[in-house]
Amino acid sequence: MTDHDAPPVALVTGGGSGIGRATVARLRTAGWSVLVADLNPETGPEAAAELGACFARVDVADEGQVEAAVGRCVAEYGRIDAVVNNAGVGGAFGALTDIAVDDWDYTFAVLVRGVFLGIKHGARAMRAAGRGGAVVNVASVAGHTGGAGPQAYSAAKAAVLNLTRVAAAELAEDRIRVNAVSPGVIATPLVGRDPARALAGVQPWPEVGRPEDVAEVIAFLCGDAARFVTGEDITVDGGLTAAGPRIHAAYGGDPRSRGLTGVNRGTTGEPPTIRSGRPRSS
Repeated sequence: MTDHDAPPVALVTGGGSGIGRATVARLRTAGWSVLVADLNPETGPEAAAELGACFARVDVADEGQVEAAVGRCVAEYGRIDAVVNNAGVGGAFGALTDIAVDDWDYTFAVLVRGVFLGIKHGARAMRAAGRGGAVVNVASVAGHTGGAGPQAYSAAKAAVLNLTRVAAAELAEDRIRVNAVSPGVIATPLVGRDPARALAGVQPWPEVGRPEDVAEVIAFLCGDAARFVTGEDITVDGGLTAAGPRIHAAYGGDPRSRGLTGVNRGTTGEPPTIRSGRPRSS
């Protein structure tokens, strides 16, 4: 088998559970060889064994360990074609005036430094091989706006989104694509509480997102079908951000729920038109 015929190889951080595990499973189904890089000494090896992948215990905030994991991919499989920077933590929480600096720094070390290191060492190996490749960073809808996650987590994910764009522009000449996915509330161990109850009346899509829903998008971005896609962020949130902040709730509720339709003419001096029932189709 020539190097060109060899199956593609991916490094997936945080591959032992949740979105990471689902991504490993999806890539393995598509014929990829995968190295699961995870700090958890139980779920990481278990996922790797069950999915036919290799395992490396990695703290993504430690540069030496990330560099070694990339090297392990090349040594084990002879190449590396994709890095999925998925490892994450909920991080610091509480009032900004109470959060400890060490907790804030820990959050950024995992969520931002970890992504930077995955890009840095993954891109070095891809550049040396001269075949190009793909990097997929797992961001979050919390990085798009306030109020969608704890302060440190939200700020860190916003940094991931910007870093994705910066890296995409810098690495394009090496044919290394860099993209992000921004999950909404996905039923993973990180979420904890019952997501269906938390999303009632907030997320338009009636079902809770699954790790597999995000993994499908990650796999697309890793593969050749996305060969001209770089610097992008794909939101996977069941319409959560599309629905917006629902400000109407503070002004008497959504008119649709009261069976009302019409037009508000603002300060034009003309009165609003308010009708009951469904509007006529034009």
